[in-house]
Amino acid sequence: MTRDPRQIATTARVVVIADALFTAPAVIVQLGSGLWLAWLLHLPLTVFWVGTALLLFFVIGVCWLPVVWLQARARDLARAAAETGVPLPPAYARVMRWWFWLGWPAFISVIAIFWLMVNKPI
Repeated sequence: MTRDPRQIATTARVVVIADALFTAPAVIVQLGSGLWLAWLLHLPLTVFWVGTALLLFFVIGVCWLPVVWLQARARDLARAAAETGVPLPPAYARVMRWWFWLGWPAFISVIAIFWLMVNKPI
């Protein structure tokens, strides 16, 4: 693992751009298409697996929105360190710790939604 601010700044810049170009639209399309399919199937949102999936989707959003800010903050901290030729500040480690821990509930929720869609428990 590198602690080189220049490499981290370059990678973080790409991550922030990728999140804006791919993750954000995917979230919107996934929610919109899921609600549209439920409507087409006349499937009430109160059906257990559908309602639970929507709740988990909300959990994902609550975790993901701060992650977007954290990614931009990590990018900015790495860029500032690279530009001034100093090591990464302690704030960078804190930002990345928050990023890591917010990722787990979001990831587990995505897996749970997939399981709900496949198994459709009553």
